[in-house]
Amino acid sequence: MARMRQPRFKTCRRLGINVCGHPKAMKRADNGQVRDKRKLSSYGIQLLEKQRLRAYYEVMEKQFKIYVKAAIKDSETTGNSLIKKLECRLDNLVYRTGFGSSIRQARQMVVHGHILVNGKKVDRPSFAVSVGDDISLREKSRKNKIFIDNFLRNVDFSYPYIAKNEAGFSGQLIRMPERHEAPIEVNDHLVVEFYSKTI
Repeated sequence: MARMRQPRFKTCRRLGINVCGHPKAMKRADNGQVRDKRKLSSYGIQLLEKQRLRAYYEVMEKQFKIYVKAAIKDSETTGNSLIKKLECRLDNLVYRTGFGSSIRQARQMVVHGHILVNGKKVDRPSFAVSVGDDISLREKSRKNKIFIDNFLRNVDFSYPYIAKNEAGFSGQLIRMPERHEAPIEVNDHLVVEFYSKTI
């Protein structure tokens, strides 16, 4: 399975934004170890926004293009559709629900079979979760202290499109997320413009 292997903090500094959600990701930014402030061309700005969005969800370019093509075919705004599709990836929802401390850890949990969808094991991080689907931690995996601590420590849970059940170690996608609810700082219109010339 192809995956992004670049150091997370270095990627954050290169992109000029904390895409991994770690509180120390931009610590060295104050020391000048961050992307320079040279003026970018229109293409450069679009490319940067595309790279940022890919980095938020840690999706490879080939797969990202598939999401863009599917979003273009939807009846709603392409940018909104793209974000919704990315938000509904299984690895992302495992992360949002609080099972993983990062999207990388969430992806690893999925691949290693720790996550169930509607009671059945799903080991594809890109699995598209549908409204009403239940995401839960496998019974055997509930003995893992790291997973439990992650899930119960997530006191700042604030995703209105996910219903979290702490007693049952599960979460449910109760509706499709709205664009403004996705906790990402990206101009998705520029991402769409970037691909409009090549797709």
